Amino acid sequence: MPFSFKHRPQEAVTTQTPTPFSPAPSTHPAPRRDVYLDFAAATPMAPEAVAAMLPYLSERFQNPSAPYAAARAVGADLEDARARLAHVLGARPANVTLTAGATEANNLAIAAVSGQVLVAATEHQSVLEAAAARDHATIPVGPDGRVDPADVARAIGPATELVSVSLANGEVGAIQPIRKIAAVVAAERARRLAGREGRPILLHTDASQAAGYCSVNVSSLGADLVTVSAAKVYGPKQVGLLYAADGVRLRPLVRGGGQEGGVRSGTQNVAGVMAFACALELAERLRPRECRRLATLRDALQARLVREFPWCVVAGPRKAANRLPGLLHVSFPGLEARRLVILLEREGVSVGTGSACAASKMRVSHVLSAMGVPERVAAGSLRITLGRPTTEGDVDYAADAICRVVRAEAARMGLGEVRDA
Repeated sequence: MPFSFKHRPQEAVTTQTPTPFSPAPSTHPAPRRDVYLDFAAATPMAPEAVAAMLPYLSERFQNPSAPYAAARAVGADLEDARARLAHVLGARPANVTLTAGATEANNLAIAAVSGQVLVAATEHQSVLEAAAARDHATIPVGPDGRVDPADVARAIGPATELVSVSLANGEVGAIQPIRKIAAVVAAERARRLAGREGRPILLHTDASQAAGYCSVNVSSLGADLVTVSAAKVYGPKQVGLLYAADGVRLRPLVRGGGQEGGVRSGTQNVAGVMAFACALELAERLRPRECRRLATLRDALQARLVREFPWCVVAGPRKAANRLPGLLHVSFPGLEARRLVILLEREGVSVGTGSACAASKMRVSHVLSAMGVPERVAAGSLRITLGRPTTEGDVDYAADAICRVVRAEAARMGLGEVRDA
């Protein structure tokens, strides 16, 4: 059955401490239902975004660069959508370059400089791979997945021109101290200017996983380059943007007709951009309420699993303000995550094991490795991410299913009652 926002009752939002779920699943499990809990990998399009998109797939199909009236009208709509996206960012439309998703935007950001690039060890592969093709160095993270701004200051060298740290990690939910990192970069920039050094230094943050849960206002972030993806805010896939501050010169990766100010050639995906603008505006409008609601559901699920399995390991920051509200990364040492995912799918529950890109290649999470998580623990990791359609009933059903599957697997592996994480 297609995923739908319709007929999914939303429970009342509360800021009180969540009440734990029932202590154990019933001997008569609830009727099977389909519960999707992998919103960090992909979000379904919001109905409003679909509606905004449809006219540009049919009667308003014209190329926005063409000279006649109908095409000029489509071009005007495209620029209006760009202005709406810029408004959410607190930026000017001229500073927003439309891209085919976050991966392209990240590559475009890395290509903006010619000197050394510093990247956090837990960055998305699109940042790590782009940086690996040039002079680069890695910034370590702590056991909670967060970057210490002091480590950024120590890592900056004479050749450093770009620091790239995501606003929030999509695997363990760690929200990075971007404002403090921006202050470090600004201090180095001021030092270079005072010393009449000509080498620039910029800060890039990939805000793809954070948008809709954290402010992406570029002034408050203090970043020179910001990536946002439509696919993570209930918009279409393969649509994104890169904000670049005044004075930052982007270098084109795709050459051709000169669209996007010559930075990103190719006919713009007008339908996708219209949906993106609608989706990002909606995500920002719902952000306060959704953050409270999802944190309540996530905390209740975490409390249930920790109570049922005291030996499980929850990764990421302990402080709520430092973790994405709808994300729970939990490991069951001694068990195999891929098998847990398959068994949960049979129960109707879809969860991830980490970054969807890494999971598809069946490799150990570089994020957990960077955090110092032992391989035995990392191998049994599930990433559970809640989203706008998620209800308390969904979480309750998923909790029962996870408990059944983990108990069965622990028994099959002969782990017994004593487990050492």
